[in-house]
Amino acid sequence: MADAAVLYTNAVLIDDYQQRHLGNFLLHSDGSWTKSNGDEDVVETIDGTRRLITRSFQNWHTHLPMQLNARDFSDGLPLDEWLEKSIFPTEMNLTPDITKVGTIAAALEMIKTGSTFACDMYHFPEAIANGLNEAGLRGFVCGPQTHWPPQDNDDGSVKRELDRLLSTNNPDNNVQYGVATHAVYTCGEDTLLSGKELAEKHDAMLHIHISETRKEVAECHDKTGMYPVEYLDSIDYFIPNKTNCAHGSWVKKSEMRTLAKHKAAVVHCPSSNMKLACGGTLSLPAYKEAGVNVRLGTDGPASNGSGLDMAHEARMACLVQRHDHWDAAALLAKDAFAMATNGSKDWAVWNLDDIRMTPYGRDNNRHISNLIYNGAGCLDLWVDGKPLMKDNEVITLDQTNVINNLNDAIEDYYSDIESY
Repeated sequence: MADAAVLYTNAVLIDDYQQRHLGNFLLHSDGSWTKSNGDEDVVETIDGTRRLITRSFQNWHTHLPMQLNARDFSDGLPLDEWLEKSIFPTEMNLTPDITKVGTIAAALEMIKTGSTFACDMYHFPEAIANGLNEAGLRGFVCGPQTHWPPQDNDDGSVKRELDRLLSTNNPDNNVQYGVATHAVYTCGEDTLLSGKELAEKHDAMLHIHISETRKEVAECHDKTGMYPVEYLDSIDYFIPNKTNCAHGSWVKKSEMRTLAKHKAAVVHCPSSNMKLACGGTLSLPAYKEAGVNVRLGTDGPASNGSGLDMAHEARMACLVQRHDHWDAAALLAKDAFAMATNGSKDWAVWNLDDIRMTPYGRDNNRHISNLIYNGAGCLDLWVDGKPLMKDNEVITLDQTNVINNLNDAIEDYYSDIESY
């Protein structure tokens, strides 16, 4: 396939090492970039004056269809009550069609805020994958292997369907399927190990919530005599380089070393932890000392109260790490940006005429700090050389239809809830 390069003229580009470049740049369809000599064949030339080109954001823990939930849904409840009283009962009304509507709405927010990838955990994974593909985004879509919440009358149909979906994985696909094992407090040992077996069978991602609250940790210890990471290690749960652990807020240093041994990744979700009053957040300095790969994620829009904006999540990570560790250098903006874009092969283009991106500093040296601390308007978004958005106009989705469909779907989804 011929390179479908796009030329930006007179722009600012931040490379993978956060080095600044000024001038004319080619963004290639394979995700690479080069400086322009001025004589290349390109598919399009764009005036990049007052535009900043960066890698796009990567969101490593989401529940995308929760875009169906208001940001203040069951506001004021701690995690266990929020799940048992609000989320799990409401999710009994889910259908594949409603799930896709929620996913498409989440995809629209991702595009508008400069994200091109999500590692998702939710029901009806095929509907979610279809939504991401329609939007042109990338993702790992991790589906449960049992009826959800786990039910005694499970007939194995969900696992058989997930097995079928996993068999369709292809390295060339931008959306891949994975396996969700929700948490140690919702999945028994058989379910956890069955999920691992299924993920190993298909060389797929294994996704789990881990040590999110002190209550979860205490109950696991009361039941097993071990803390969650210790317990999962004891049953040989982890798949090296394939296990994605969300939260990791209440984890001992010895458990961090165990995660590092298994090359498991941990996803920092500070907004969700604070909104649900988890009482603790991931300790980045300790994880770094242990050698654990730490990623950044928003969690679901309903649990974090602030949606899928990864620039905002990176800012919250900076603030909570400094606050918790009494250290103003615990997480710098440039390092939070690196966490939030780690692994990205795509490009986001930001508006430098946005007041939030000023002042831009001597030699254009304030851009990353402004983006993380203040936010900015995303103008263009590129995946595989294809635009998902140009000049702040989403190309792959009809924004008006997405919003209308979301509001229409809520009439059925919340038909049993008078106060919604």
